[in-house]
Amino acid sequence: MSDDPSGSAVGERVFRVASALFAIVFALLVASAITAPGADLAASLGLVSEDTTGYRLLRTLLQFAGFAVAAVGYLAITGEWEIARVSRPDAREAAIIVGGGVLLFAFQYGALLLLDQVGLSTGQNQAVVPAGDPVVYYLAMIAVSLAVVGPVEELLFRGVVQGGVRRAFDAVPAVLIASLAFGLIHLPSVSGTMVEQWAYVGVVIVLGSVLGALYEWTDNVVVPGLVHGIYNAITYAVLLAQAV
Repeated sequence: MSDDPSGSAVGERVFRVASALFAIVFALLVASAITAPGADLAASLGLVSEDTTGYRLLRTLLQFAGFAVAAVGYLAITGEWEIARVSRPDAREAAIIVGGGVLLFAFQYGALLLLDQVGLSTGQNQAVVPAGDPVVYYLAMIAVSLAVVGPVEELLFRGVVQGGVRRAFDAVPAVLIASLAFGLIHLPSVSGTMVEQWAYVGVVIVLGSVLGALYEWTDNVVVPGLVHGIYNAITYAVLLAQAV
């Protein structure tokens, strides 16, 4: 019996993609294992009260701490540190980061206007719904977006997932697969009708594709991480201006 090199190559690709997507499952499991128990423990100790800004922020920080631990743990277990390429941004990349964050927000705003013109709207991500004082919540989330949410999500989805899929496919399929996963993972947190939820997911997939392209362009996951953070921060800044 002769070996089938084509079949072996297909099997290798399937394994690479499955392994990369498993990183998302692993991240969700780790985050769920620490988020609710950690927040409930803090509440039982009187450090925070449930249904307050502090409790909501603590849950967010714990969730993304879980994502970060899972992403780093996955890279350590697989030994594939090179798929999540990290370096200090240079002057060119700094300009890309600032411009990219603004352009990403402008794209989202334009997409929402376009959908409105055809009679569609998107659902609402519950992360933008404040708990307690909206001014305090939005101010805190500006900082959390820049320092935690953007960098950690991009480490997971662009560094680990896209980087992992990239070992099996060229850039375009890797970007699309990671962006599709990125959009779908937001679905449970979006309120609204089914059409509105999927419209939201569609916008997120496009945004994820832009972030994936930035990773391919710069070869530095810090760039899409900070672009994502700036984009989220601008969103919260606009909500803050409306709440004041």
